[in-house]
Amino acid sequence: MRVTDPEILRFIAETEAAYPAEANTASTAENRRHYDAMCAVFRSLRPGDVAVSDAAVAGVPIRRYRPRGATGPFLLYAHGGGYVVGSLDSHDDVCAEIAQATGAELLAVDYRLAPEHLYPAQLDDVETVWRAESVNRPGFVLGDSAGGALMAALCLRMRRMEGPMPLAQCLIYPGLGGDMSAPSYAENAEAPLLRTADLVHYAGVLTGGDTRLREIDPELSPLRAQDFAGLPPALVVTADVDPLRDDGPAYVDKLVAAGVAAEWRNEPQLVHGYLRARHRSARAGRSFEAICDWLRTQLAGVV
Repeated sequence: MRVTDPEILRFIAETEAAYPAEANTASTAENRRHYDAMCAVFRSLRPGDVAVSDAAVAGVPIRRYRPRGATGPFLLYAHGGGYVVGSLDSHDDVCAEIAQATGAELLAVDYRLAPEHLYPAQLDDVETVWRAESVNRPGFVLGDSAGGALMAALCLRMRRMEGPMPLAQCLIYPGLGGDMSAPSYAENAEAPLLRTADLVHYAGVLTGGDTRLREIDPELSPLRAQDFAGLPPALVVTADVDPLRDDGPAYVDKLVAAGVAAEWRNEPQLVHGYLRARHRSARAGRSFEAICDWLRTQLAGVV
């Protein structure tokens, strides 16, 4: 697949200037240094009417984004970064803008990263925050890339443990442990910003090299679940020029077959990580608006 949109080509060039392709497989420290520098290039100012505060829930750091007059259900966000990079700062502006656009309080989870903390530490942290915040009010979950996978996994875990289930899940270019013989893994093997080989690398880092877990554990690879009944309604948004693209429709198909309301939105010309381009690309901006629109509709439907 090939990108021809001039705005996206400029976004790719700006990204790779700070975060070259080889950073994905560099040392952890080097990868994080490049990633943080790249995120800083694209960071926008927070909306002025969103109050932001840092806290901890049972030892897990979080950041709260509270729009003026926010009431009702909350949003829980998990950032992307292959479980190795990313932080509360890397997606700070994205989270603040989602909170403003939806009018809902959003909580971002600073889950532990690999290789210092192997799977399932990341999911355990998300679960800890989710359970604590769900005691007195319902919530929705959303995340991008690895964060999207964590939220799909959280839904499976809540079903397994009969815990509080999210009202809905919004997954943005998630990696869901799909079949790597699917077309997108070959068509987009050398895609800008994320290659198929990078996915293999990150899977090994997350599990300490035990990639067998990817085949057998549905909370690591949600597409490996045997049953999708009882999971929350979903919006899955994918980038067309992304090896992970085909995970999205595969997940939506399984949800729909199990009687769960789910929709797939694929974004032509867009690449993995395009949320950072929302102010530089009309395509990315429209996608971000559609995500916020869907969340607003879901929030409005809560009685």
